[in-house]
Amino acid sequence: MRLSPLPLIFIFLLFSLSVAQGQTIDFSKSDTTARMQAVEKNLYALKRSEDEGAWTLQDRMRHYKVKGVSIAVIHNYQLDWAKGYGLADEERKTPVTAETVFQAASISKSLNAVGVLKLVQEHKLNINADIDNYLAGGKGLPQGAYTIAGNWKFPYDSLSKGKKITMANLLSHTAGLTVHGFEGYEKGTDIPAIAQVLDGLPPANSKPVRSMYEPGLKYEYSGGGITISQLMVMNITHEPYEKYMAENVLIPLEMTSSTYSQFAPRDRRKFYATGYREDGKEIPEKYHIYPEQAAAGLWTNPTDLSKYIIETQLAYEGKSAKVLNQQMTEVRLTPYIDKKAAMGVFVEELDSTKYFEHEGANEGFRSMYYGSLEGGNGVVVMVNSDNGNIIPEIVNSVAKVYGFKGLFHSDVIKVVQVKVASNLLQAYVGKYEIDPDNILTVTLDGTQLYGEVKGRSRFGLFPESDTKFSAKAIDVGFEFVRDDKGNVLKTVINEGGVPHDARKIK
Repeated sequence: MRLSPLPLIFIFLLFSLSVAQGQTIDFSKSDTTARMQAVEKNLYALKRSEDEGAWTLQDRMRHYKVKGVSIAVIHNYQLDWAKGYGLADEERKTPVTAETVFQAASISKSLNAVGVLKLVQEHKLNINADIDNYLAGGKGLPQGAYTIAGNWKFPYDSLSKGKKITMANLLSHTAGLTVHGFEGYEKGTDIPAIAQVLDGLPPANSKPVRSMYEPGLKYEYSGGGITISQLMVMNITHEPYEKYMAENVLIPLEMTSSTYSQFAPRDRRKFYATGYREDGKEIPEKYHIYPEQAAAGLWTNPTDLSKYIIETQLAYEGKSAKVLNQQMTEVRLTPYIDKKAAMGVFVEELDSTKYFEHEGANEGFRSMYYGSLEGGNGVVVMVNSDNGNIIPEIVNSVAKVYGFKGLFHSDVIKVVQVKVASNLLQAYVGKYEIDPDNILTVTLDGTQLYGEVKGRSRFGLFPESDTKFSAKAIDVGFEFVRDDKGNVLKTVINEGGVPHDARKIK
């Protein structure tokens, strides 16, 4: 799950921090083991005090209470190494290995786009046509096609201003739709059908997927929109979504450990990681089920995701076409309306190097990948924890060791020691509305304030005065505003000099 582009939101993304280049390893004089060990010993926070140096991977796993980590590094269009650390399941003492699979969460959207664009490439789907052409009774469906969700069509209303939504809008989050992400369902509970998810009907635990404003206006992240694309794929192919994706995307890419199926085969269960909360407690029933497969349902590991990244890089250069050809890969990697949001990926230029990337956040799992558009470099990190703060630190280490331009970000800050009265700290505790879909929760643990947005990792708030705080892990400031009676009214969130009010609602 990825949050909308407001202050506080891109916790996992790299901020506009000063770039500090570290020493790289000489590939001509080192082997894979040496490079791997160097990565394990060179973790840096996005922001650190003057006296803080590098940490080891094990140090940071203990610090963040992360049970398991899996990493893969791509260099020169090849997987240089992949390795697991810690435990996939603490109760069973199952170690994380390179074969352990994690919930990829929103990274599922990247592979979904590959599958969708294959249909475009085969002239079975018009990427610029009204999506209703491929929903119930749509004229774009094959003759005799059935629709998995019965009579479901998108309920256009006045908010769409007469404009039609296209698949290009869905894949690039420019359809103006609601429902940012999904919470999933505990195993053993009722799982909604896809029409129930799209209409927000029980047992679905998410709201209906509807228009917020006209399509094509601007970027608005919507897992709900991606779920519509899942339904369209099933309608066009006459197949269950996981079957189509396995046969047309995962198997051709040789992602042999990956699946969109939500139920682990008995002979594969030992490879499935268990999800954990930030406090180290296990997710009930090990992990959640996501019927919203295209948006959040992929099970995979960094090794398999590396195969997807390398194929994307080669296809982009016209050197491979296992699923998509060069032309369609260029379409997938070209931002659409928004300057970063492409088809199932985000494209960023960092220190004159372009990367395609995506992050993921399901209940108990966090993940991130980067792939360069030139040079064949990349990194994938997956953890079985709600705390993903270790991920950018691992990316920093890989970038430092390998010299990946633009990916090493670590700001050295001067720590100001300010003591705030306990009654003031307690007054700041509560919930603050960033927007209707994003609530900042401020908590107090001893004398330390913490902030958290649902689906994101908790971060510390450090005082600069009685009212002003900064987050050490991210480049965001907070100023709490009170009335004449001392009641806290709001916090002003400042990211990159842009203020945004979040009123206190509880």
